Amino acid sequence: MSQPTDSGRTALPLHDRRHTGPITYDARDPDTAFAPFTPVRPPEGAPDVLLVLLDDVGYGASSAFGGPVRMPTAERLAAGGLRYTRFHTTALCSPTRAALLTGRNHHAVGMGSIAEVATASPGYNSVRPNSCTPLPETLRLNGYVTAQFGKCHEVPMWETSPAGPFDRWPTGSGFQHFFGFLGGETNQYSPALFEGTTPVEPDRTPEEGYHFMEDVTDRAITWTRRRHALAPEQPMLMYFAPGATHAPHHVPKEWADRYRGEFDEGWDALRERILARQKELGTVGPDTELTERHEVIPAWEDTDPRMRPVLARQMEVYAGFLEYADHHIGRLVDTLDELGRLENTIIYYIIGDNGASAEGTLRGTFNELLTINYANAAETDEFLIENIDKFGGPESYNHYAMGWAHAMSTPYQWTKQVASHWGGTRNGTVVHWPRGISAGGSLRHQFSHVIDVAPTVLEAASLPEPMVVNGITQEPMHGTSMLYSFGDADAPERHETQYFEMLCNRGIYHKGWSAVTKHKTPGVPVPGEIGKSFDDDVWELYDGSTDWSQAHDLSAEHPQKLHELQRMFLIQAARFDVLPLDDRTGERFNPATAGRPQLVKGTSQTLYPGMVRLTENSVLNTKNRSHTVTASVTVPEDGGSGTVFAQGGKFGGWTLYLSGGRPVYCYNYVGLDRRQFRAEEPLTPGPHELRVEFAYDGGGLGKGAGVALLVDGKEVAQGRLERTHGIIFSFDESAGVGVEHGTPVSDELPLGESAFTGAIDWVRLDTTDGPEISHAERVRVAMANQ
Repeated sequence: MSQPTDSGRTALPLHDRRHTGPITYDARDPDTAFAPFTPVRPPEGAPDVLLVLLDDVGYGASSAFGGPVRMPTAERLAAGGLRYTRFHTTALCSPTRAALLTGRNHHAVGMGSIAEVATASPGYNSVRPNSCTPLPETLRLNGYVTAQFGKCHEVPMWETSPAGPFDRWPTGSGFQHFFGFLGGETNQYSPALFEGTTPVEPDRTPEEGYHFMEDVTDRAITWTRRRHALAPEQPMLMYFAPGATHAPHHVPKEWADRYRGEFDEGWDALRERILARQKELGTVGPDTELTERHEVIPAWEDTDPRMRPVLARQMEVYAGFLEYADHHIGRLVDTLDELGRLENTIIYYIIGDNGASAEGTLRGTFNELLTINYANAAETDEFLIENIDKFGGPESYNHYAMGWAHAMSTPYQWTKQVASHWGGTRNGTVVHWPRGISAGGSLRHQFSHVIDVAPTVLEAASLPEPMVVNGITQEPMHGTSMLYSFGDADAPERHETQYFEMLCNRGIYHKGWSAVTKHKTPGVPVPGEIGKSFDDDVWELYDGSTDWSQAHDLSAEHPQKLHELQRMFLIQAARFDVLPLDDRTGERFNPATAGRPQLVKGTSQTLYPGMVRLTENSVLNTKNRSHTVTASVTVPEDGGSGTVFAQGGKFGGWTLYLSGGRPVYCYNYVGLDRRQFRAEEPLTPGPHELRVEFAYDGGGLGKGAGVALLVDGKEVAQGRLERTHGIIFSFDESAGVGVEHGTPVSDELPLGESAFTGAIDWVRLDTTDGPEISHAERVRVAMANQ
């Protein structure tokens, strides 16, 4: 049997061709002749592909595009390649990644928002249709070897458990190897890691110098060297998305200290400085104007002078994190160079999957889970001032203030989440390919979008878009190859129309013009935006041929042009599953109100030993409701210790464990308040039933509760919690029976001592479901806690 090189390659996988020649009886017969098996390979000269995607980096951050953060690797690649100054993303994590990997608009592949808030609507259900085969699978079926390292934020929440299915995990989406994490973010010092679909643990502790950015780069380098040594002729696709610089902004202190004092002038002066440098480099137009700071963002001079050192340190930490990430990407590029592969590797260095993040609120936070749980009021200025030296370290889960996000998106309006304005969607992008780009160091100003990457790679490899994959007719890619611009800076742009929508902030670009409307402000609740009708949203109009930064709204001067673009947006929205618009917030974190499938159904769940690294969506939801936790355990002769069950970690969660033979229930409220309910007497050796009764006060999100701890039906401890988690315990910490992974919920039980020394038969969670919390109540809680 031999494998043909199907000249069409439009139907994948390619068919095996059986031997059609004569068949002899004896293999020693001189007429015996078979062609050796020939594996599928792409056309001769097809390049290696390295897609690098950073996270939450605005257009104004990188030194390669005029920003204050030194990124020598980006500058080096730009010097030998091309800088694209009008490259766009979708304004949020999951959607940009889904669009990048499929070449289709994000709603058309089910990723209208992040996976955690998926709904039943086709544009928002987080399920990639099988008619939209991703680029890595297309390349794999054409003979590429493929790997993904870092963040995967595209798996539907109900498919993230050990039960699978794994079809939409990286290894089910065309990547033959995966090392990284699932979800929007992870603790860089204690990440929740997977290799393939198997949970793995870091090989060192933070105290021993562990950091995910270094680890994931080491893994990528090892994989690159190995596959080069064994199959140097086979081209590769590597998708390297390390999660930097999404919160938490974690970086070794010495890297943050490189920027000591550089941001003391504040975010307003920094914006001026960035724009001047951008004009020098030509990464914005020469007449670009600095857009106004919106009134919701305070002026630097209006900030509390006591808080300014904290605010400046937040930015120093972020800058150090971004430079640290660029440094390790440089190690990966150096490896390609050392192996002689850099010459024919097309590198996309996309500096951010959206604009800079304003999700840290107006003053930043030591623990961003406070923001998610509408609990910012619990973190005082004094607390932030006292902990200034811990920002960026393992004790923090930090995020910078909204003013810095605005500055990092210079010269544009707004930030991440705001798809209507360029501050949310324009990201500096470098393309480096020595064999395919002769004008190294040049700028390209053609409009482009993240959906253009996949068709560019296919054209560079001389491969067609497949029309049929596994018998399924494919949706044509929506992007436009950028290859036409590689050799011609003046080539007319080919991507002429592009809609934008994120969290109901929406807009459209068409032949230089853009019409936009902001429905909701990120990071802070704004009076008047809650419950606002979509029909009441105010649209703006900008002429990109004369106004690079969207500084001058021309809607009053050109109403007919505005109406034309508004109609065009609606046509695109209907075509690509943007409708219906959905501006719900907290409800979409709850599967029941969001309408997405639930892995765990009903009001009871029994878990068993060995069930570990369970994501929050894999465990019965006990938040905002009364519940019980019951465990059947056997205590050893020495009294026993360790975790019976834990959910969450250092920055929020709860755990039932034994310490010195005594049962303890600990509730950790967003890392600020650990309440322990402890039995006075140790357990006797033998079987016991432990039980926690959690009586929720009701009346809204994150209310208090009465707690009782029972042993064999007898109450041994009781008390109250005045505040509880209303939305989520953690984005990355997991739950497990008999042991903790990640960071510990309780400061009494270190991870190395968390394994239960006795035996656990089972742990059962039971909830009392009350009425769903209304949207109005969620809004009230959010407003009250800002």
